[in-house]
Amino acid sequence: MKKIKVTLFALAAAFTVGAQAQDENNPWQIGFGVNSVDIRTPMDFGDVIKDWGGPSDINILPAVSRLSVGRYIGKGFSAELSGSLNKIEKGFGYNKDLDNKVDQSFWAVNLAVQYHLNNLWSGARWFDPYAQVGGGYAAIDNAGKLRTLAGGGINFWFTDNIGINLQTAYHPTMKSKSEENYFQHALGIAIKFGKQDKDGDGVADKDDACPDVAGDPKLNGCPDKDGDGIADEQDACPEEAGLPQFNGCPDTDGDGVADKDDECPEVAGLKEFKGCPDTDGDGVADKDDKCPDVKGPKENNGCPWPDRDGDGVLDKDDECVDKPGPVSNNGCPEVTQDVQKKLNDFAKTILFDLGKATIRPESATVLNNIVEVLNEYKNAKFDVEGHTDSTGNKAKNQKLSEERANSVKVYLVDKGINPARLSAKGYGPDKPIASNKTKKGRDLNRRVEINLVK
Repeated sequence: MKKIKVTLFALAAAFTVGAQAQDENNPWQIGFGVNSVDIRTPMDFGDVIKDWGGPSDINILPAVSRLSVGRYIGKGFSAELSGSLNKIEKGFGYNKDLDNKVDQSFWAVNLAVQYHLNNLWSGARWFDPYAQVGGGYAAIDNAGKLRTLAGGGINFWFTDNIGINLQTAYHPTMKSKSEENYFQHALGIAIKFGKQDKDGDGVADKDDACPDVAGDPKLNGCPDKDGDGIADEQDACPEEAGLPQFNGCPDTDGDGVADKDDECPEVAGLKEFKGCPDTDGDGVADKDDKCPDVKGPKENNGCPWPDRDGDGVLDKDDECVDKPGPVSNNGCPEVTQDVQKKLNDFAKTILFDLGKATIRPESATVLNNIVEVLNEYKNAKFDVEGHTDSTGNKAKNQKLSEERANSVKVYLVDKGINPARLSAKGYGPDKPIASNKTKKGRDLNRRVEINLVK
């Protein structure tokens, strides 16, 4: 028995050195436990199955009698090297009725390849069944033989690293029939550990999306500083807890616009106005609306267009905002026949130096009266017409009429009348209003008229 204990200690020391975890994350595994050996093996297959389940002739050493170390290979495969000790009392030929026990030592070293069946599904990983084949060397009472093995087992993982292992295997010799073929069953503790985890967050480096920074296992090992369940590397607002639909950014007013994009983050608004409200519904956000409670066009900063003179023509379309006028004349008063007559009554009294286009000083008053009339009708356009009598050279009269018309236009423009409203033209003696045969008639024909352009 002392020899068995010394050998067991040596196996434990050998298998403990360098043992780590076993799967993609933990490629190494160690195990320790007890084993049982059933050497009384019938030759008939049916009796073999029956004997496998019978406890009457198994041998168990009441101590830690089996050690193993395994290495994950990949794609569901792993390799296991195991060593076991036992004491054979119920050997070949044992009869439970006669209780003809023997006292034989047993030790074995085996190497097996295991295929983990949970590699075939994506279900619970705690249930880890496997099939195994391999071979080894076993000595019964110091008589050793090479053997093959075939069997299976199950790991029940309570945590990522610790579980219970239960396995069984049939160990025949190389001969087709042998009295020393045996079943061996084992029950023990399995330990997986040693995964690479640089940042110490419990997520193996190979599965850690942020292997250099400690993070949350639920986020593949990436940190989440604001605790909103969105990894910092995917969080558009890593310092503020937010919502998934806004890539981790908050929406304080709950209007569906993230605060970082919301120009009114404290007041619920509309997406089309970058989170700002539009109280009057005129399409202008309140923050830009000069009249937020009254509908108005955007062109007028959300306020309704005014109509200062109350003529029904909005100021924006009214060419005479302070004087009422019809829509047909763009809100300006229309030039009536009386106004037209008044203008020409004034114009006919404009005096010029004899034979010249120079306006005489005493005509200033009447010209200023004309300016006042024109200013009342700011959108009306007028023709300034010059006329002469028929005395003298016609060409000279034509030229003189043109010059006098232009002199009046220049005076009016100098007094602030828009030149675009005025045109000047001379007609010479072609449009008389009286007979040129009398002095009175000639005086009437020498005139200036200011007529509305229709």
